[in-house]
Amino acid sequence: MRLRQYTREFKTNLSLATPVIMGSLGHILVGLADDMMVGVLGPVQLAATSLGNSLVFIAISIGIGFSLALTPLISEADGENDIQKGRRIFQHGMLLNTSLGIVMFIALLFAKPILYHLKQPPEVVELAIPYFKIVALSMIPMMIFQGLKQFADGMSQTKYAMRATIIANVINVFINFLLIYGIWIFPRLELVGAATGTIISRIAMVIMLFYMLRKKEIFIPFFKRLKLSEIKWEYFYKIINLGFPTALQILFEVAAFVGAVLLAGVLGTYPQAANQIAMKLASTTFMIAIGVGVATTVRIGNQKGKGDYIGLRRIAFSNQLLIAFVMIGFSLLFFVFHNYLPYAFTQNKEVVNIAAKLLLIAAVFQLSDGLQAVILASLRGIQDVWIPSLLTFIAYWIIGFPISYYLGLHTEYKTIGIWIGLSIGLTTSAILLFLRFNHKTKKLIQQHHANT
Repeated sequence: MRLRQYTREFKTNLSLATPVIMGSLGHILVGLADDMMVGVLGPVQLAATSLGNSLVFIAISIGIGFSLALTPLISEADGENDIQKGRRIFQHGMLLNTSLGIVMFIALLFAKPILYHLKQPPEVVELAIPYFKIVALSMIPMMIFQGLKQFADGMSQTKYAMRATIIANVINVFINFLLIYGIWIFPRLELVGAATGTIISRIAMVIMLFYMLRKKEIFIPFFKRLKLSEIKWEYFYKIINLGFPTALQILFEVAAFVGAVLLAGVLGTYPQAANQIAMKLASTTFMIAIGVGVATTVRIGNQKGKGDYIGLRRIAFSNQLLIAFVMIGFSLLFFVFHNYLPYAFTQNKEVVNIAAKLLLIAAVFQLSDGLQAVILASLRGIQDVWIPSLLTFIAYWIIGFPISYYLGLHTEYKTIGIWIGLSIGLTTSAILLFLRFNHKTKKLIQQHHANT
């Protein structure tokens, strides 16, 4: 009976999470399609996309993390049935997201010289630079899309972003096919073709989602333009105060994984290519956790708006139990098929052998990776973000990454050692965040009872 109180929430959780999962997978599949199609060209080209995406991946993660602040704020306003509050948060958020996209693009252009100083193979750097410049530009449409998406998610309308992302992914694969290999009248652009497909698909994604939201009656009041007198610093502050530490949380984890990419690059082209394969597969399963996490944030934000903290805690634990079941399934998948999955990217035996070993470690950390993502989303739903940011920093950069560095560069474990450090960081993060959530929600319930 005690288990039943959590499992009965699964249907509602999945109805919200499934479109988000499909949309999140769409983001990953854009890169996954690039890697699979570029992998045909050879290990050097695959390693170049890995390097080219490394800094962009950090920027995108910061941007997505910042935009996630909109979801709990919108869901809380929705729980309060306050349309005007939701409208102001949404439009202030769009202004911030668009500005951040432009700033990120400019910052990436200035950061380009860093790629020459990361001790990566010269032939990889040479191919990565033009790819990097084009993908960096896609930060602008990406951030506009994120603002629209997080708003719709916060309103519990998660299917529209999914549809836009799936269609955009089809566009990306089609353009890749034409421009990477030079099909029919189109030039053979290889990595530049892959980058071109990415930016066009992201622009299309924004246009489609904007059109879908504007024509739905439920969203019409939210698109009424803000007057100049309605633009208030308090709304910017509220979004920044929640979005900045959320961006830091994601940055600390993503930067640890990007650090793993760079450490693998120091070891050589083949280890870096293998690292990219394992990273893409692990990132794909992680998107399931992101989807469940968004559903968690939305439902918890609604419960917070209603003042139901006991229900809030039950819903959070139900989502944590759900993702535990799902990620255990992925662990088994990686264990059983670790020798076969890398062949989807390359036929190079040496790269496949290294990637297969990394997938065994990825199988070990699937559970902790999924749990820490959903627990973070639970904390975000109650708008507790600063202490969790500190906890993620400790887990990844005080504990996890130093182990990756030592085992990867100073022992015979090499690339496997890098991933052992990542696994330890993820597990530490999951434990610390769970302790924080358990403590915080008990305290909220006690305070609520005291006030009533």
